[in-house]
Amino acid sequence: METIRKYFKDLSEKQLQQLEALGELYRDWNAKINVISRKDIDNLYLHHILHSLAIAKSIRFKPGTKVLDFGTGGGFPGIPLAILFPETQFKLIDGTGKKIHVANEVAHAIGLENCFPTHLRAEDEKGLFDFVVSRAVMPLPDLIKIARKNIAKTSRNALPNGFITLKGGNIEGEIHPFRHIVDVTPLDSYFNDPWFKEKYIIYVPA
Repeated sequence: METIRKYFKDLSEKQLQQLEALGELYRDWNAKINVISRKDIDNLYLHHILHSLAIAKSIRFKPGTKVLDFGTGGGFPGIPLAILFPETQFKLIDGTGKKIHVANEVAHAIGLENCFPTHLRAEDEKGLFDFVVSRAVMPLPDLIKIARKNIAKTSRNALPNGFITLKGGNIEGEIHPFRHIVDVTPLDSYFNDPWFKEKYIIYVPA
C-alpha cells in the first residue's frame, strides 16, 4: 500500500480502505482460483494494482464516463480504476467465468457500486463506451478490430474517445498500423520502480 500512497496522495479514507482490502481478498481468492500467478501474488500492489492505476496518470475520467475493461481477468485494470473514479461506470468483461466470479466477489466485498464484472466474450459485447481499457490481452490491432464497435461517437473527456492499453516489451509491430495517431508513454515516466522499464501506456483515438 505504501507504493500506492507514494504516487496517489489525494485518496480519500474510503479509497485507501478499499485498496488496502484488495491485498487479503486477492490472496484468499487466488488460493482457490488462480487469477494471478502464484509466484506473483506477493507483488500484487506493484505489478497489478499500481500498474492498473497508470491509466489514472494519463486521464482523469469525468463523472458519467463509461469504460469497458476488455479481458479483465480477475479485475485488472477495472477494479483499481473503479476505486479511483467512483463516478465513472466500469463494465469488466472476460470469457473465463471463474475469473469474472473472483472480480464480482472482490468488487462486492469492498462495496464498489460502479463496477460490473460480466462473463462475456468481447465479440458479444453490444454496449457503447467512451473508452476501452485493457492490460496486454491481445495484439493491439486485434483488440481494436473487435472493440471498435463499442466506442461511442460523442466524447465527454479532454481525451477523445478511444483505446487505452497497458503493454510491455517490443511494441513497435503493434503500434505501427496506428503510427500517425498513437500516443505512447513509458510507465517509468510515472513510476520510478525498475519493474516499469519497457512498459507503456498506449492511447489510440477511435
